[in-house]
Amino acid sequence: MSPPVLAVNNLEVVYDDVVLVLRGLSLEVPDGAIVTLLGANGAGKTTLLRAITGLLMPHRGKITKGTVRFRDEDITGADPADVVRKGIAQVMEGRRIFAEITVDENLRTGAYTRRSRTEVRESYARVMDLFPVLKDRRRSIAGYLSGGEQQMLAIGRALMASPKLLLLDEPSLGLAPKLVEQVRDIIIEINGQGTSVLLVEQNAVMALSIAGSGYVVETGKVVKDGPAADLLADEDIREFYLGAAQHEERRSFAEVKSYRRKKRWSA
Repeated sequence: MSPPVLAVNNLEVVYDDVVLVLRGLSLEVPDGAIVTLLGANGAGKTTLLRAITGLLMPHRGKITKGTVRFRDEDITGADPADVVRKGIAQVMEGRRIFAEITVDENLRTGAYTRRSRTEVRESYARVMDLFPVLKDRRRSIAGYLSGGEQQMLAIGRALMASPKLLLLDEPSLGLAPKLVEQVRDIIIEINGQGTSVLLVEQNAVMALSIAGSGYVVETGKVVKDGPAADLLADEDIREFYLGAAQHEERRSFAEVKSYRRKKRWSA
C-alpha cells in the first residue's frame, strides 16, 4: 500500500506556553481520499489545520510533540509558504478573501508560490471551469459577492496553488441549503480530479455523505474514527450531529450519553 498523503502522529499543540489544545492527536488522509474531521467548537479542529500548514506562530501556538508528514516527508513546523509549495492549500473558516480587490486579483494571489506562467494559466482555466459564476464576476470587487460566491472564490484561490491536499475549514458555514449542496458537489469534483481533501465540518450529514472515512475529536483527542458510513450510522453521532436526539439543547458532544459512549469507545 502507498503511504498516506498526510499522516499526523501523536500531535500536541500548546498556546501561550500554557493552554494544551491538541493532546496526542493522530490521523491519516489516504492519497486521493476525502477524510472528514468532526467535533464541537473548541475541540481543536482549526488548531490541527494550523499545525499542518505552519500557521500556529501568528496565533502564539507551537507544536510540542509529534509529527506531521506530507507525502512521506516530515513537514512539522515548516514555513507556511514552503508548505504551500510542497502541495498543501487551506481554505480558512470565514472565507478570508481580500474584499477590496477584484475576483481575478484574489485568484492570482493564490498562485504566488508558483513560477511557471503556463501552469498558472492552466490552474486559472481549471478554476473558471469549476466556478462559472466567478468567470462572470472576475472583474467585480470581491467584497460585493454573495456569501456563496465568496466561498467559491476562497476555494478557487486555494486551487490556484494546484494542491495535492486541500484543507477545508467549515466550507458550508452560513450558507443556504442549496449552496451547501453546490459546495458538496464542488468538493466531490475537486477530489475526482485527483486532489485529496481533509474536510472540517459541523454539517455532519454533508461531510459524511462524501467522505470515505472520518474522525471525531473531543478536547484535542480523537475519540472515534472509521469508515464514513459507519460513523453516519453511529447512534451517538447521529444524536449529537444529526439532530436525532429528543433534547432541545445540546451544549456539547460530551453531554450526549457520555458515560455509555466513552465506555463503548474505549472497549
